[in-house]
Amino acid sequence: MTTTTLAVLVPLLPFLGSATGLLLGRTAPGFVRPLAVLPTLAAAVLAALVAARQGGGRAIDATTQLTPTGSVPIDLSLHIDGFAALVAVLVGTVATCVQIYSTGYLRDDPRYPSYAALVSLFTSAMLLVVYSGDLMVLLVGWEIMGICSYFLVGHYWETPEARSASLKAFLVTKLGDVPFLIGLFALAADAGTFRITGVLGAVASGGLDHPTLIALLLLAGVAGKSAQFPLHTWLPDAMAGPTPVSALIHAATMVAAGIYFTARLLPVFAASAAAMTVLAVMAAITMVGSALAALAQDDIKRVLAYSTIGQLGYMAGALAVGDRGAAVFHLLSHAAFKALLFLAAGAVIHAAGTNSLTAMSRMSGLAKRIPDAYWTMTVALLALAAVPPFAGFFSKEAVLVAAEHTALGERDVAPAGAGWIVLVAGLLTALLTAAYALRLWLRTFRGRGPEAPDHGRQPIAMTSVLWVLAIPSLGFGLTVTYLDDWFDGHPLTPTLTTAVLGTGLAAAGAVVTYAVWRTLAARTPAPVATPHVAHPDAEAGLVEAEALHLPHPAEDPADPGRALLGPLHGPAADGFHLDAVYRTAFVRPVLAAASLVRFLDREVVDTYVRAAGNGAKGLGWLVRRAQTGNVQTYLSALLAGSVVLAIVAVALANAVAGA
Repeated sequence: MTTTTLAVLVPLLPFLGSATGLLLGRTAPGFVRPLAVLPTLAAAVLAALVAARQGGGRAIDATTQLTPTGSVPIDLSLHIDGFAALVAVLVGTVATCVQIYSTGYLRDDPRYPSYAALVSLFTSAMLLVVYSGDLMVLLVGWEIMGICSYFLVGHYWETPEARSASLKAFLVTKLGDVPFLIGLFALAADAGTFRITGVLGAVASGGLDHPTLIALLLLAGVAGKSAQFPLHTWLPDAMAGPTPVSALIHAATMVAAGIYFTARLLPVFAASAAAMTVLAVMAAITMVGSALAALAQDDIKRVLAYSTIGQLGYMAGALAVGDRGAAVFHLLSHAAFKALLFLAAGAVIHAAGTNSLTAMSRMSGLAKRIPDAYWTMTVALLALAAVPPFAGFFSKEAVLVAAEHTALGERDVAPAGAGWIVLVAGLLTALLTAAYALRLWLRTFRGRGPEAPDHGRQPIAMTSVLWVLAIPSLGFGLTVTYLDDWFDGHPLTPTLTTAVLGTGLAAAGAVVTYAVWRTLAARTPAPVATPHVAHPDAEAGLVEAEALHLPHPAEDPADPGRALLGPLHGPAADGFHLDAVYRTAFVRPVLAAASLVRFLDREVVDTYVRAAGNGAKGLGWLVRRAQTGNVQTYLSALLAGSVVLAIVAVALANAVAGA
C-alpha cells in the first residue's frame, strides 16, 4: 500500500467510525465502544507508518482537483512534511487514549454513543487539518472542529454552565474565523492558489501584495482557535464539558490547530515585521496573564485551562521569533503532559463520584486513594514546570533559545524587539508556572479539606492510559537530539544561559510557593467536618461547603496563591475582568441594537403593514356597500356619473375656447 493511500486512510477511518457509531448507537449499543476505539487506534498506527516512511525528509505531496472553480482552483491534496507526520501521530495517540479512557469515565452515561462519535469526528477533522495541502480543504476540518467543540463542551446540556460555555466557545471562535476566512481569500487572491506549496512559493518570490493585512487577518482566527489574547476567554469556561473532552481539546485538537496552521504558513507571517511583532506581544500578554490567572484559580480544571493558554503562548512566542521547530516541539511535548494532567484530574473527579470536587480547597486524602493519578500527575506537573529531565524542560528551553537568538540578532527572521518581548515574558512565565504547578499539587494531594466518600478503585481503562501518557511526559524531551531532521534541520538543544535562567526562576517560584504554603498551613486550623448529606437538587459544591463548614474558595486563608498575588488575586481569579469588558463593549451594544431592531420591526414596519391591510380592507368595504344588487340603483349611479362627465366636458370646452 502506498504512503499516499495510508495517509488518506488516517483521517478517513475515524470519520467512518463516527458515522457508523451515530447510525448504530441506538440499535446496536454493543458496537459503540469498539467503533469508538478501533478506528482511532488504526488511524494512529497508520499515522505512525506514514511518519516512518516520511522519515523527516522530503515532503510527500499528492493532489487531485476537487472541482473546477473558474478562478482559483480548489484541490484535494496532501502535504506531509516532518511536522505534519509527527503531529498526526500525536493526534492519533492522544485521541486513542481519550477514547479508551472515556469507556471507563463515561461508562454509565446514556449519551456516550453520540459523545464517542463526536470525538471520532473531532479527531478526523484535526487529522484533515494536519495532512491537508489545500487551504480550503483545511478550512473544512477547521470548521468541523468548531461545531464538534460546541456539542462536546455542551455534553451536559442540562446544566446552564455547559449550555453557556458551549455557546461562548462557538461564538468567540467564530469571531476570529470571520477575518480568518477573509484572510484566506486575500491570500489566495495574491498567490493565485489555495495550495500551501503554491502560497509558500509566492511568498518566496515576493508575490504577496498585502502581507501585513493578510497576516493580521489570519492571526485573528489563530487567536480564536488557539485561545490567545484577546480571544482566549472561551477556554476556561469550556471546562464545563466532560474531562476527557478537555484533554482532547487542550492537547491534540482545536487549540493546537491554530499553532499548527501558523507553523505551516510561517513565511506568510514572517513577510511582515509588524505581524511578527503583534504575534510576539499577543504571546507575551497571553503567557504572563494566563499564568497569573492560573495562580488564583481554585477549580483544578480551570487551573489547567489557564495553563494551556500560557503554554500555547510559548508556542506562539516561538513562532513570533521565526522558529517553527521550537513551536511544534513544544506542541508535541505539551500534548503529552497536558493530556495526562486532564485525565488525571478526571480520575480525581471520578474518585469523588461528583463534579463538585474540582475545587482544590475541598480535597484531601487523595494521594493514597488514587495512587495512579497521584504519581502520573506528579510526573506531568514536573514536565509542566519544566524540571529537567522531563519533557517540558527541553521544549520550553527550545522556545527560550529561539527568543534569545532573535533578541541578540543571531536570527533575522523576526525583529529583535520581538525576541526580547518573548524572552522576558517566557522567563517570567517559567517562574509563575512552577508556582501554580506546585500549588496545584500541594492543594490537591496535600490539602486539608474534607475527605470525599470512597467510590472504589478506578477502572483499568482509565489508569492504564495515565501510565501510557506518563512515558512521553518523562522521556520525550530526551529524544531531542534525534529529531533535528524533523524540525527544519536545526538543533533544539538547550543552551547554558537560558537553562540556568529558566530553571533557576522555576526553582525560585517553587521554593517561595512551598514556603508560603507551609506558613499558611501552620497558621490555619483544619476545617472540622460534619456528616455530609447528599443534596441532589443543590448546585454542585455549595451544599457540601456549607455542610462541612468550609470557607468559600475566594476566602480560603490557606491558599498560597492569595498571599503571592496580593491585590492582584481578585482580578486574576476573575480573568482580569475581560468577560466584563466584552459584555460592556460588545454584548450590551449588540443587545441594545437588537432591541432597537425589534422596536422598529414591531412599532414601525408592522404599523405600515397593518395600515396597508386596513386600507385595503376599508376599500373593499366601500366596494361591497356599492354592490347592492338593485338595478335601479345602478341606473341612477350611471345617470349621475354621465351628468358629471358632461358637466366636466362642457367646462373644459369653455375653458379652451376662452383661452
